[in-house]
Amino acid sequence: MNRGALLRELASLFLRLGALSFGGPAAHNALMRTEVVHKRGWLTDAEFLDLMGATNLIPGPNSTELAIHIGHRRAGRAGLLVAGACFILPAVLITLAFAWAYVRFGALPRVAALLDGVKPVIVAVVVHALWGMSRSALKRPRPVVLAAASLVAVLAGVNELLVLAGAGLAALATRLSSPGRPPGALLLGLGGFLAAASRLPAAAVAGAAELAARPFALPSLFLFFLKVGSVLFGSGYVLIAFLRADLVDRWRWLTESQLLDAVAVGQVTPGPLFSTATFIGYLLGGVPGAVLATLGIFLPAFVFVALSGPLVPRLRRSPTAGAFLDGVVAASLALMAAVSWQIGRSAVRDAPSAVLAAVALALLVRTRVGSLWLVLGGGLAGLALQGLG
Repeated sequence: MNRGALLRELASLFLRLGALSFGGPAAHNALMRTEVVHKRGWLTDAEFLDLMGATNLIPGPNSTELAIHIGHRRAGRAGLLVAGACFILPAVLITLAFAWAYVRFGALPRVAALLDGVKPVIVAVVVHALWGMSRSALKRPRPVVLAAASLVAVLAGVNELLVLAGAGLAALATRLSSPGRPPGALLLGLGGFLAAASRLPAAAVAGAAELAARPFALPSLFLFFLKVGSVLFGSGYVLIAFLRADLVDRWRWLTESQLLDAVAVGQVTPGPLFSTATFIGYLLGGVPGAVLATLGIFLPAFVFVALSGPLVPRLRRSPTAGAFLDGVVAASLALMAAVSWQIGRSAVRDAPSAVLAAVALALLVRTRVGSLWLVLGGGLAGLALQGLG
């Protein structure tokens, strides 16, 4: 297949995924796995897991970075740009439409019924993907133990980056330990690393605060979101903390209510939560503000993947680095399991939602129906249930 055909194929797939990927990074990853591993065979499960683990080691939106990695594997630098841009574009355009309606009418369009049907289906998609990836990655006792310990740590509230780093270093220390090589120095290094990493969020917030309080200006908006995209690890809740600290408390560019509405739009639209930046940019500076905020928050992801992408196959070929990556993959599956539990508790809360989740899971297990069709079906079911109510 020539380069043009590869790029058109990537654009078609990731535009569709970007338009229908509800449910956050875990759900996005599950949908991508279905498309690029099972349907198209572009990657093996092991390769997909390596890329998923690698996205957790760099700042930025994990699912967007996974799309960028896949594009890079498939069609080089051009594929990197096409896959990432096409995955982001639908969310940005939908968010921009929400922002226009919000400014024009002073309220958000009602989408609760649609989401009530989509969320249980997303839970089923994530659980099905998690089971398949776990069977591939957790074949031996060591990664099973690491995944279990990581899950306990995440549910106990330990920072996600610490869990990933700790699992990777624990796997590395286990591999390097031998009768002739005491693990004491490695364990001491692990402790020092985790102590330093635990200060990352505070250091990142302090770095963002270096921008002096000033009246609103488009260059300042771009630089703020560029910095956020460059240093933000963790979940979308960490993004909210950054936005509130500077845009609401420090600079007074947004009200608390506007911030909550912006976050709500990021959660109810498909694609990455980072599209919240588009909404905020439009509120503050119209279309130019939306464009600059979007470029600022997503640009670092392309840079980080371009720099780290070629290293992933080399890491896997190195026994030492491969051991570290195995630990990261195990912890990544634990993070995905924790997210599955969290979204499951909020999404499956009554008999109709439980039935939707069960039917979707049964269809995924028993048939070859595409998960994207299930998401659409769930949304229609939600609207139908509201009509019956």
